[in-house]
Amino acid sequence: MGTTGQTVRAQQRVFTVQEVDNLIPTLSSKVGDLLVARSEIERLVAELSEQLGYEPKSLQADADDPGGVASMKQDLRQRMSRYEQGWNEIEAMGAFVKDPRIGLLDFYGNIEGRLVWLCWRYGEDSLGYYHELNAGYAGRRTLGRRERALLLN
Repeated sequence: MGTTGQTVRAQQRVFTVQEVDNLIPTLSSKVGDLLVARSEIERLVAELSEQLGYEPKSLQADADDPGGVASMKQDLRQRMSRYEQGWNEIEAMGAFVKDPRIGLLDFYGNIEGRLVWLCWRYGEDSLGYYHELNAGYAGRRTLGRRERALLLN
């Protein structure tokens, strides 16, 4: 769900800290809704597995499904489709979804001519971290005053 090369794909935008900060209220709402949706999907899959007596390999209706299972599968397919569409909408805003389980998003940024990831996680009120393109979440560094000034493009 993102590139790690130094070249930004033509359609990908390079953000400033302020631009990401301006998106955070919308992102917080959308990601929060998606985290709730994921939890509900997981609960329903567990319920479906309990009814079937095994974890289904597919959510397609099966002629052998006991009563109510076909409608549960259809409901899950619809929920999963909306869930995926929600993440697609977030990616359309310029974000790279790094971990949908915790709402971790990266945005391209530029510090002194080098491309970096501006890193935001659900629950954070503002953009406070960045990391090199080849570093993951564990490589996050705090955006200090100097880095913020350099990210003003």
